Amino acid sequence: MREGGQKLRRLGLAALFMLAASAAAAQTQQLAIGQRNLACGSPTSLNDGWPTATPESVSLDGSRLCGIAARLAATNANVHAVVIARHGRLVFEQYFSGHDEFWGMARGPHEFDVTTKHDMRSVSKSVTSLLVGIAIDRELIKTVDDPILKFFPDYSALKTPGWDNITLRHLLTMSSGMQWDQNRPWADPQNDERQLSIEADPFRYVLSKPIAAPPDSIWNYNSGGTDLLGNVIERVSGKSLEAFAREALFAPLGISDWEWMKYRNEHISSAAGLRLRPRDAAKIGQLVLNKGAWGGREIVSAKWIEQSVTPRFQAIGFFGGLFYYGQQWWMGRTLSGDKDVKWIAAQGLGGQRIFIIPELDLVMVTTSGLYGSPRQGNAALDILANFIIPCVRDNDTR
Repeated sequence: MREGGQKLRRLGLAALFMLAASAAAAQTQQLAIGQRNLACGSPTSLNDGWPTATPESVSLDGSRLCGIAARLAATNANVHAVVIARHGRLVFEQYFSGHDEFWGMARGPHEFDVTTKHDMRSVSKSVTSLLVGIAIDRELIKTVDDPILKFFPDYSALKTPGWDNITLRHLLTMSSGMQWDQNRPWADPQNDERQLSIEADPFRYVLSKPIAAPPDSIWNYNSGGTDLLGNVIERVSGKSLEAFAREALFAPLGISDWEWMKYRNEHISSAAGLRLRPRDAAKIGQLVLNKGAWGGREIVSAKWIEQSVTPRFQAIGFFGGLFYYGQQWWMGRTLSGDKDVKWIAAQGLGGQRIFIIPELDLVMVTTSGLYGSPRQGNAALDILANFIIPCVRDNDTR
């Protein structure tokens, strides 16, 4: 019996060793899978309001998304982040190293990660539009058809012919007819956007510009109009733009780590100064996709979102003139195989993009450092056409 018991003990120990080895192998395999998922953009859970999930759980082909990094490297895209959300869940985020600027100042190569804020440049315009909508929802502003001079009585002496007819809506849609040129090189003293950064009173500078065409007749990209809108929000709310944005938009979205930069003259840049983490920029996109709601709470009215993303003008002179413009938001479409997909976007210099695709219930954000490059928007469109749309495995648009 003693010999039989020893045999049984030896068998038991062998079984334990086998189980331990099997468990170790399983753990190693699990770690390998986790590392592979991390390399392929597995999102990090930060308890910041974003539920996370796998691409497959929202009917996306994760293996196809894994090819994004190689494409970006092969095309020397200098993309710093790619973030994807579907059905209200964050399913992909990937960060890279690359050369960047800090609001116009070269910072050289930088390693980006989930905690890094990034210049969003003219994405700021779309956020300013949301803040105007919130001010209207709160009846701080009566209507977008209010004349702009109503909010600037202290500048009435500047009034020149045509300004009486300019409304908030004309500034939102960039159709005021104001004489404005920001397409020149930055160093050119006739670049009107540059002047905003150096004038002691940028609002006086904008309001003193002549009206060269009837409102609603010509679309002309204009950061000065957006800066006026930002100051209108300050005037009607009695708060700084940062304070109003924090209370009315960012806090409800759970966005706590952000900056809104000021010009050298200490005036906030409503048109271009916002810095956000990419996953927080994706919350802005999700808010628009949800028609103004986040977490079951209305932050801006669905009516305002609808007005903002309705095409108003052909954006002639920008992006080949193929896109449309609403109220500080862009509209366009992407052909991928046999799918012709419409999208809404916030777009900023250098490749900063928030794409909102209602029919796919999807949001994509990219940040990039190609400031001043004609290639700056190519990577985001490439990812959309050749990776994201083809990887959708259902027709669920929830």
